[in-house]
Amino acid sequence: MDVLLLVLIGAVAGMLAGLFGIGGGVVIVPVLAFVFENQGVAGDALMHCAIGTSLATIAFTAMSSVRAHHARGSIRWPVFRQLAPGIVVGALAGARVAHALASETLEVLFGFFLLFVAFQMVRPPPAAAQRQPPALGWMLLAGLGIGALSSLFGIGGGAISVPFLAWCGLTPVQAVATAAAIGLPIALAGTAGYIVTGLQAPALPPWSLGYVVLPAFAGIVAASMLFAPLGARLAHRLKPLVLRRAFGTLLALFGVRMLLD
Repeated sequence: MDVLLLVLIGAVAGMLAGLFGIGGGVVIVPVLAFVFENQGVAGDALMHCAIGTSLATIAFTAMSSVRAHHARGSIRWPVFRQLAPGIVVGALAGARVAHALASETLEVLFGFFLLFVAFQMVRPPPAAAQRQPPALGWMLLAGLGIGALSSLFGIGGGAISVPFLAWCGLTPVQAVATAAAIGLPIALAGTAGYIVTGLQAPALPPWSLGYVVLPAFAGIVAASMLFAPLGARLAHRLKPLVLRRAFGTLLALFGVRMLLD
């Protein structure tokens, strides 16, 4: 049953990565926390393993999504290059901060973050602003913040970067596509951080590499890579406002459940 659930959530995560530019971590993390809890994973490592494993899966989801968006010429690579250095540093720092926090604290923070993302999803997507991206120094600082928060919560960063990219003047499709590309350095640097900080952690599940639980990682990746290109195709064909609102409502329910737990 857990294997089927992981494969299903991988398929959903892949669709979300391509459709909305988010890495799927907003769904993967709470589901992994539920699965790990049922499997008896120690509470001290529960959220850390869910977040670290989520980031590892997002690395592969992002690669599949980026290929699909790049083939359509939607990614603004100059903007990506300006953000990337700050994102890598921020993602490493976010993993270190997460390691220092208790699992219960991470769960509360993630619950509030889900409510924030839900609000972002149910409101109309921001229109592209008539402006150019800020100067390089501000872009590096923005990348630092996006990377740190994304790594802390185990997400691909789209929930934060898509509104920022729209504010920078990118069209909705360009913002989604560029956010998908941003998810790759977030996931790679964040995963490295969770592996290193978790190597000496006690009470890890079997077959773990730091805070990355390899069996769960494999089950999610297998499905997510297949479905990310489909989500990217739909992003160019649909006006997914109804889907955004339905998804936002689901995230709000997830967030409330995690806060009540």
